[in-house]
Amino acid sequence: MIVVVGQFRLPVERMPEARGAMARVLLATREEAGCVQYNYAEDLLDPGLIRVSEVWDSRAQLTAHLKTPHMAQWVEERTALGLSERAISVYEADAGNAL
Repeated sequence: MIVVVGQFRLPVERMPEARGAMARVLLATREEAGCVQYNYAEDLLDPGLIRVSEVWDSRAQLTAHLKTPHMAQWVEERTALGLSERAISVYEADAGNAL
């Protein structure tokens, strides 16, 4: 199992526009083979800070995801929106245990 965790920042004044673009990439990605979870969440105390969490069945499926047309479109959109401070990490994990 592959876990992706991170964050990025978007200008607060661009958030209404960004939400539509983020929703499109979320919906398309969640339909991909191997996608267990794919989430963006705006930090409640730090507007414009977007938290990222993803779970994939395999690294190969994550690699394939990064090459999809909807990801290419999202890269263009997020650049135009002014994305900054992107910090994303990838981890290998087991199935985990409930807390």
